[in-house]
Amino acid sequence: MTQLLEYLVDALSGGGIYALLTIGLALLFSVMGLMNFAYGELIMTGGFAMFLLRDLPWPLMVAGVIVAVVVIALITERLAFRPLRGASPLTLLIGSFAVSVILQNAARMTVGPRAKGVEPYDWLDKTVSLGGVDVQMLDLVTIAVALALIGGLVVLLKRTQLGVQLRAAAEDFEMAALLGVKSNRVIASAFAITGVLAAVAALMLVMKQGSVSVTIGSVPLLIAFVGAVVGGMGSLGGAALGGFLLGATTAVLDAALPGDLAPFRDAFVFGLVIVMLATRPQGLVPAPEVRV
Repeated sequence: MTQLLEYLVDALSGGGIYALLTIGLALLFSVMGLMNFAYGELIMTGGFAMFLLRDLPWPLMVAGVIVAVVVIALITERLAFRPLRGASPLTLLIGSFAVSVILQNAARMTVGPRAKGVEPYDWLDKTVSLGGVDVQMLDLVTIAVALALIGGLVVLLKRTQLGVQLRAAAEDFEMAALLGVKSNRVIASAFAITGVLAAVAALMLVMKQGSVSVTIGSVPLLIAFVGAVVGGMGSLGGAALGGFLLGATTAVLDAALPGDLAPFRDAFVFGLVIVMLATRPQGLVPAPEVRV
């Protein structure tokens, strides 16, 4: 029972992080058909911002990280992706790879190629006893923040004018524009939302790993992308579910695999993905219509 609770906490914590990332990927794909492979560099930006602001009180540090990532997300939208709007999916994909390379090399020139150590705040290192199991405060905070953000996003999408416009654009962007939805505002808002999600995920990932490097976003991006495909790329709910399940599986395997099998964790994860896609190629929650 104790071990089961440990696995449950690991699953909820890891799954929560990847649910946030997959929602960010799926939101941009739904609104403008962009599979943003520069998303990993938003995680990287958040990690290095955390390193640079590490001596500030944690509320200021968190706010600074979110602002930094959102600003970079909006800059990439304005300078790189807005000129490509309406281009083919392949062109958008290549553009996102170009942005990824530019941001990675900019980080290497400004911060350096080596990983930087980041110590978590002392209160996040503390443990809480739940059912006889010592659970790290960081895991509980990760679960709570992920739930709060996902809940807040649901409210935003269903109860606000911006949310209605985002959902309309995701259903049929051209029709939404004809009906008066301001495309620049909607797409910039989508980029800002994904920036917030990436920033929060970066905070949690860096505090769990204790360091940040130029490539910190590469593996999370891959897992989030696969999670979005597994869940259903055209559905935000499906993408969140897929990301959560893949992140939870990864976290549980990290804890459960014996030492000699631990290096093959990703092989087990993606083996399960292949089986799932072979049985449900449309994803767990396919959208009625996916804009490509």
